[in-house]
Amino acid sequence: MTAADPASLAALHAQAFAAPWGADTFADLLSQPGVLAVSESDGFILIRTVVDEAEILTLAVAPSARRHGLGRRLVEAAAVAAVQAGATRLFLEVADDNIAARGLYERTGFDPIGRRKAYYAGADGSRTDAVVMSRDLCAPDANLTLP
Repeated sequence: MTAADPASLAALHAQAFAAPWGADTFADLLSQPGVLAVSESDGFILIRTVVDEAEILTLAVAPSARRHGLGRRLVEAAAVAAVQAGATRLFLEVADDNIAARGLYERTGFDPIGRRKAYYAGADGSRTDAVVMSRDLCAPDANLTLP
């Protein structure tokens, strides 16, 4: 893992998203209690833990590093970090039309639990629903490898 430098996170986020977050946004988030990043050279995941719940704020993988298991490693590392911080459940929102991300989350134990209508705005003004997903971090089949 590499250090969670806001400028580096913003640069990776810009490779992964059409509407990326800036370095100031990452610096602000990382300064908040319960927010942490797990990062590697080609990707990172940012989570926030509050009491016994955690939320994935964003996951970014450089396009050249996709489909090689990095996203899965980051999700699993975030789940372990969430448990270590006291969380028993991990939540996220993902665009309904982001088939690759939804598949990743389903393969890593997340289940859809709700929907936020017209949550994401497209560059062309269109709106896309968000699928809210959850993963039980205490389930017998959670398969978390804690250090």
